[in-house]
Amino acid sequence: MKIAVACDHGGYDYKEIVKDLLLEMGHEVKDFGCPSTQSVDYTDFAAPCAKAVASKEYDRGIVICGTGIGVSITANKVKGIRCALCSDPVSAQLTRLHNDSNMLAMGARIIGVEMMKEIVRVWVETPFSEDERHIRRIKKISELENE
Repeated sequence: MKIAVACDHGGYDYKEIVKDLLLEMGHEVKDFGCPSTQSVDYTDFAAPCAKAVASKEYDRGIVICGTGIGVSITANKVKGIRCALCSDPVSAQLTRLHNDSNMLAMGARIIGVEMMKEIVRVWVETPFSEDERHIRRIKKISELENE
């Protein structure tokens, strides 16, 4: 799978760990930045990452900032993105099963490294259930983008 990653300064260290984990899992990874722990605006990195996922250049994306909130809001402004902010593996699993989320957001100041790794593993490995009711609901979300 091709996975895009991005962060702000608050998520830099976690992004580097996520990249290594994804590579160990056998995935192709594209780093959209940021390049260090120097203060930056999360929108400058989360938006290009989300656009790359929305364009289908990448299968999924993972964005990280201090809380995960800013990057998730930014990603969800891009048409076609369903970014879920997750702080536990159960939410990560359910957002893939029920919502077919194509982006994952996490907060580096909210969860520990081992929890983050487990969330990533579960989110990446969980397929969409393709149940008719979930497909119907996702279509309704997509329709909202066209209003």
